[in-house]
Amino acid sequence: MSVALVISLSSVAQTKSVKKTTTTAAKTTTGYSIPVTLTPLKNTWVYLGCYFGKYKNLADSAWLNEKSEGVFKGKEKLPQGIYFAVSPEKFLMFEFLIDKDQHFSIKADTTDLANFTITNSPENQLFQQYSKFLAQKAPGLTSLQKQLAAAKTETDSAALRIDIVKANKELQDYREDIMQTKPESMLAKFFFAMKRPEIPPIPAGATKADSAYPYRFVKDNWWNGVSFDDESLVRTPFFEPKLEEYYKYYVAPDSDSVISEVNYMLLVARESREMFKYLLGKFTDKYINPEYMGQEKVFLFLFDKYYSKGDTAWLNEKQRKFIFDRAYSLMANQLGEPAAEMKMLDTSGKAASLYAIKVPYTFLIFWDPNCGHCKETVPRVDSIYRATWKALGVKIVGVNVDDAANDAWKKFITEHKLTDWVHIYQPKKFKDEEAKNGVANFRQLYDIYKTPTLYLLDDQKRIIGKMLTIEQFNDVLQAKIKSPPTAK
Repeated sequence: MSVALVISLSSVAQTKSVKKTTTTAAKTTTGYSIPVTLTPLKNTWVYLGCYFGKYKNLADSAWLNEKSEGVFKGKEKLPQGIYFAVSPEKFLMFEFLIDKDQHFSIKADTTDLANFTITNSPENQLFQQYSKFLAQKAPGLTSLQKQLAAAKTETDSAALRIDIVKANKELQDYREDIMQTKPESMLAKFFFAMKRPEIPPIPAGATKADSAYPYRFVKDNWWNGVSFDDESLVRTPFFEPKLEEYYKYYVAPDSDSVISEVNYMLLVARESREMFKYLLGKFTDKYINPEYMGQEKVFLFLFDKYYSKGDTAWLNEKQRKFIFDRAYSLMANQLGEPAAEMKMLDTSGKAASLYAIKVPYTFLIFWDPNCGHCKETVPRVDSIYRATWKALGVKIVGVNVDDAANDAWKKFITEHKLTDWVHIYQPKKFKDEEAKNGVANFRQLYDIYKTPTLYLLDDQKRIIGKMLTIEQFNDVLQAKIKSPPTAK
């Protein structure tokens, strides 16, 4: 049964211009030529799609004539991977493989897509055999899983679990046979990429250190049989989930551990331009705005090792500017580094200096008086400040990021009685002066691309917290207070 899908026209895909083709091209050794017959469709467009990580992209189109015949063809070979035929209504009809031999034909009745045929492609014959086996076994497995979900007794559940394990083993045995008997086939390589290591038991009499053995075993064997210079993995629906699962569960979240992993993968992938592009893009997207505090160092590592050295010629000017601007912003506000001084005025118009505030801890909040989220966050910060932080030696410095809203800013301060804060802003003439002199402004220095943006500084104005919730900032503060002071 076909399922509806949204077709992405992402620039990453090898997208071709639309063309009407109703005749079958002669087989050549270059490019690709895939004649298709899709009854009963006539006088309509059909499409060739492919996976790219979690996306589905269009790669080509063909016009079906009165005989339901058309051809996908091009002068350059398609990147290898799992592709699919797409109906005029943008439904995925069936999948097939594109390997190095890209001259084969497809025939299908769109009213009975389970029985389409592909000729002159040994890889696809193997893939179709597996697809038919899966079509026979999948309904039974699905039924067992539904029965398990509805089971009312533990006895029924136990029996169903045994049946599910047995059914899954049949599927895995089929895959294992392909991997053993046809290890060089594209299907075997995909099965290796899909496979997860089985978690071994903790050894009998294990010490506390040995109890981590199952974790280490899975991590060490996660990528068995997977080659990071195999570009065909990029165009599958299962490689990206496996990659994300690995980084979520088997790579420690500290930046040094992540950098070690991404660097290894990128070095191995350098032989495959498509895989290298995919991995570098994936890691950049993940760590340019990371999930955990401090992981932006991973992005800065990628920038220093690859982007700044010109290893990304495929980027357009807009993409390049965004990445370079983001890197320069993040460089100025790393954990453990001194916070940048800012040329500011206070509410009375007097010059204000961040470093003139001599307190054990400084909490910086960059906010906009017209920002809805800021209007919720600022009173919450003041509440925890009055209840806890003030007694711990914290001083709050509120920075108005929009000097055009000064009246609203001062009104909010008065209405919410934020009298114990230091309030500062930068007038337009200071901004213009910095721009004229080529000096980085406070938005760049503190990576202010959204509001509110929060920082926690120590007594030396070093950054000790960023990209956290208010509760997480409080945890950092409490941990710092409890830990012994370090030598200065």
